[in-house]
Amino acid sequence: MIFIFNFHNSTYFLQVLMASVDDASIMPQDVCIVGVARTPIGGFLGSLSSLPATKLGSIAIACALKRAGVDPSMVQEVFFGNVLSANLGQAPARQAALGAGIPNSVVCTTVNKVCASGMKATMLAAQTIKLGENDVVVAGGMESMSNAPKYIPTGRTGSRLGHDTIVDGMLKDGLWDVYNDFGMGVCAELCADQHNITREQQDSYAIQSFERGLAAESSGAFSWEMVPVEISGGRGKPSTIINKDEGLKKFDASRLRKLRASFKKDGGSVTAGNASSISDGAAALVLVSGAMAVKLGLDVIARIRGYADAAQAPELFTTAPAIAIPRAISKSGLKASDIDFYEINEAFSVVALSNQRLLNIDPERLNVHGGGVSLGHPIGCSGARILVTLLGVLRQHKGKFGVAGICNGGGGASAVVLELINKRSLRNYKHIKHVYAAGLRHRWHALCCDMNISCQLLQR
Repeated sequence: MIFIFNFHNSTYFLQVLMASVDDASIMPQDVCIVGVARTPIGGFLGSLSSLPATKLGSIAIACALKRAGVDPSMVQEVFFGNVLSANLGQAPARQAALGAGIPNSVVCTTVNKVCASGMKATMLAAQTIKLGENDVVVAGGMESMSNAPKYIPTGRTGSRLGHDTIVDGMLKDGLWDVYNDFGMGVCAELCADQHNITREQQDSYAIQSFERGLAAESSGAFSWEMVPVEISGGRGKPSTIINKDEGLKKFDASRLRKLRASFKKDGGSVTAGNASSISDGAAALVLVSGAMAVKLGLDVIARIRGYADAAQAPELFTTAPAIAIPRAISKSGLKASDIDFYEINEAFSVVALSNQRLLNIDPERLNVHGGGVSLGHPIGCSGARILVTLLGVLRQHKGKFGVAGICNGGGGASAVVLELINKRSLRNYKHIKHVYAAGLRHRWHALCCDMNISCQLLQR
């Protein structure tokens, strides 16, 4: 490989040189992840229920920016997912962004693609970088299902004779199939019937999810991705620090297997134990262009290689990830055999099991740190949360390529392919950049040879 370069155009040369480094070939238009954070996941009316979704979002964004080493003033745009926006006030994404110290001049967009909101927000953010419109974007998602209000539909027009009805906003806007007028759990039952997945298989999967989540927690695997949340005690009482996912401590395998079916009386197999739990939480990612990562000398965690959406009949949303994931892998220029680990959101155990079967995924490479069944599923957050967790899995288990997929109500799904960046290669690159900055041109040849790069430097 021969490089002819002008010493006076150092920026171009450094970008070309970095593109030659194994595992760290960062190109100017690459979408790089340089900071991530997620809150612990709180249970329904549990440890985080005193905070609105926007506050949880602010906490995640502020921590992700700090970890990235990116000043909030550098952010050019924010895309943030949120599903249950009623009673949060205008523009929830903007509230979360300003609460994290991002300037008033930054454009913010709230994304609602139901459970895929946080992932779709990340995809939209990545697209603006790919198009050259932005260099620094914050993405993610947030939800406080505990604070979703209940509605009085006739309240505005007035109530006359008869009883009034109160509508649960969480069920109505987050967990209900409007096309067939039944809950998401009924769709899960349809999936179990169509793919011959038994109650025993679902319960066993749920127990595995809890065991994996508990193992990841005890090993400290979640500490890399999590930001503790301080909850005020009020009236002079000491604050409480929440630093663990609340759902894990409720695990009881024997009780889980005894629970009644929740959505189908006769022969039902989906229960509260093998489904995801109603939860609160937020997750954020800081995305930058490859050019900006190089310019600022940022530590790149990973880059986004590809992404895709898919859709089918609303009641079949459970298996839509099996369409979106292969599309995303293909768009990334990879093959399924290249993928080291998968995250498929555990809306229900049957979702993970059916997509695992359809895509022929090795169970040991799927949701290895647990998932929505054990950790919880704050619907506007989960699409971003599984991206953060996937990065942790790749780091912990020395993987390179990973795919995250998530289904969403209405028949859809989204998927993103990530490539973990080798830190050793980046350190080599930073050393080379330092040598050039110091004017030690005579050391270029030796350094390039050390990195298996053949280089001819011609000074003009």
